[in-house]
Amino acid sequence: MEAEKKYITSEELLKHNKPGDLWISIQGKVYNVTDWAKEHPGGDTPFLNLAGHDVTDAFIAYHPGTAWAYLDRLFTGFHLEDFHVSEVSKDYRRLASEFSKQGLFEKKGHVTMYSLISVAIMLFLVVYGVVKSESVLVHLGSAMILGMLWIQSAYVGHDSGHSTVMSSRGFNKLAQILSGNCLTGISIAWWKWTHNAHHISCNSLDHDPDLQHIPVFAVSTSFFKSLTSHFYGRTLKFDSLARFFISYQHFTFYPVMCVARVNLFVQTLLLLFSTRKVPDRALNIMGILVFWTWFPLLVSYLPNWPERVMFVLASFAVTSLQHIQFCLNHFSANVYVGKPIGNDWFEKQTKGTLDISCSSWMDWFFGGLQFQLEHHLFPRMPRCQLRKISPIVVELCKKHNLPYRSLSFWDANVRTINTLRTAALQARDLTNPVPQNLLWEAVNTHG
Repeated sequence: MEAEKKYITSEELLKHNKPGDLWISIQGKVYNVTDWAKEHPGGDTPFLNLAGHDVTDAFIAYHPGTAWAYLDRLFTGFHLEDFHVSEVSKDYRRLASEFSKQGLFEKKGHVTMYSLISVAIMLFLVVYGVVKSESVLVHLGSAMILGMLWIQSAYVGHDSGHSTVMSSRGFNKLAQILSGNCLTGISIAWWKWTHNAHHISCNSLDHDPDLQHIPVFAVSTSFFKSLTSHFYGRTLKFDSLARFFISYQHFTFYPVMCVARVNLFVQTLLLLFSTRKVPDRALNIMGILVFWTWFPLLVSYLPNWPERVMFVLASFAVTSLQHIQFCLNHFSANVYVGKPIGNDWFEKQTKGTLDISCSSWMDWFFGGLQFQLEHHLFPRMPRCQLRKISPIVVELCKKHNLPYRSLSFWDANVRTINTLRTAALQARDLTNPVPQNLLWEAVNTHG
């Protein structure tokens, strides 16, 4: 009976938001996830960021219907006394339910199969071009194809990281390791660690690692206050080195993107050989070893060092298109400082993302992630369905007076460069003294 229920207020729930004491609310029922956070497949970051709040929308976004059955064992016996659902959340949940009934989360199409076939063909062309030809132009073309291979392989890793794109979880994990670790040299464990935090804390300057690029880039002057990264657990020092780099970031953005992969390689190694708990550490290390066996071996087949340097730089430069795309999706969107709040899920995603408009025949190139808002709202949605739901999301944003930004690739670049330029010009204000730099920040920051 209703009278027998035990209640706590949102204020009391908020007290349980620290490591070792993590409570959340889903549909007004309060759950203790302190111990579960250690076993959670998505890691403990979502709980550390959202604990103390109602997280119904985030739970719906990330979990299939079968996950609800696992909540009972975490129930504290309390209900949220002042539980309230906003009109935006009501519409979002209704939309998620309708999509589920239509089977859109299960209708994956043949995107993964086509992607893997294209990756296999490109790998053959790359190896054949390097090993069988002596032409510099053929070697350059092979490098460019390798860059495209890395882009498409990363999309497969991204898709399999968000949902099961293969026939079983085992094959899905295999797809992750092959497409991520073995082919691109970037650990799927590192990607999950950072990517889950990015989705949960979309465009929070101190919680979203995808915006924390000090000392090289700063998308907001808030970074000039040397914010503390709650993801990395350290201060993002805005020192003299950072001021110098950021002052010219609108000029250095594209050159840095051309070699951004180097930082991802470094971040992978830093995580896999750290003391942090890493799921499937041995499997991830084995996959990385595969990459660092075949890639240097392939490069060694080139006849001289100038061609080898050209090959590596050209392949990295092509892959920079993907790095640039990811930056376009968020760098010029709204930012904020602080933890995300679970009950404004829809609003945070709309304000922190930007879509790239393109023709349907270019969907393969962008991997579905040109529909960045749609992906953030429904991360389990297969990419082949995102174009279909886009008009519905547009209408929902209009209804609630929320931003839906969709720009051409060119216009998104212009907007991003303008954002970087604005911060760069303010960084040049030498009236603000800064502390001495720490060169470690240049290496140990995710980019």
